Amino acid sequence: MSVVRAREEIRPKKAGRRWGIAATGAGATLLLSGCGDVRRGFLPEPVTEGAVEVMHFWNATWIAALAVGVLVWGLILWSVFAYRKKNDELPTQFRYHVPLEILYTIIPILMVAAIFGKTVQVENDILEIRDNPDVVVNVAGKMWSWDFNYVNEDVHIAGVQAANLKYGEEGVPETLPTLVLPVDSRVEFVLTSRDVIHSFWVPQFMQKLDMIPGRVNVFQVTTTKEGVFQGKCAELCGAYHSEMLFQVEVVSQAEYDEHIAALEAAGQTGLLGPELDRYELQDDQKSKLPIESGR
Repeated sequence: MSVVRAREEIRPKKAGRRWGIAATGAGATLLLSGCGDVRRGFLPEPVTEGAVEVMHFWNATWIAALAVGVLVWGLILWSVFAYRKKNDELPTQFRYHVPLEILYTIIPILMVAAIFGKTVQVENDILEIRDNPDVVVNVAGKMWSWDFNYVNEDVHIAGVQAANLKYGEEGVPETLPTLVLPVDSRVEFVLTSRDVIHSFWVPQFMQKLDMIPGRVNVFQVTTTKEGVFQGKCAELCGAYHSEMLFQVEVVSQAEYDEHIAALEAAGQTGLLGPELDRYELQDDQKSKLPIESGR
């Protein structure tokens, strides 16, 4: 009888141990499988130099916020247990504590100032415009597609309006305008709109910029990885906004040259200019447009 009882007592312990090992293994697998996502702060994989800087800043701000949170939670819990009510007598009462008040006023100000200063630095870095970029692309947003002008190569890609596209089984357009770019190159995007406000966004670039009627906005990126990346309009612009999609394909320089040659062979030469817009650019904006300035 004692042997039977001993076996019954051992079984739950072994079962519990097995469940613990299984749970530990599952947790480790989950952690390791998401290790890359954690290192990126659950952001998309960066494919430009600026995107890497944004990712590092994003992670640094979350680490700082977590450190502050742990400190505050620790102080709260310490106060709860250290100063919990032990009897009916009230503890010594204080009207003020000048050093402590200065401490919790100055430190947050310094923290906010540091974050603000770093934000300005990162913004200046990713919005820096360098002379003589390797590729200049005029991106013209329209309801609801995209026109891409390769300014230096004098070729273009005209996007098909979303309302006229054919759709596959999942409701995704079968043919999207694809912007091909060379890897390890400085690319300048000159953004214009033909009608309403749009926004040019490739999540892996980790930056986007609005396209405003009557204005010309410019930003540059330096590509670092080859691949195909999905882009979209990030500004609500009408009925087919969700279908205003495009692709960016980053390839080797040789493949990029072949793509440009294919566009020329297909007769897609010349640039689609602002004559297709619904508005007239002001003179101060025309000078920023490479099509007008001859850049």
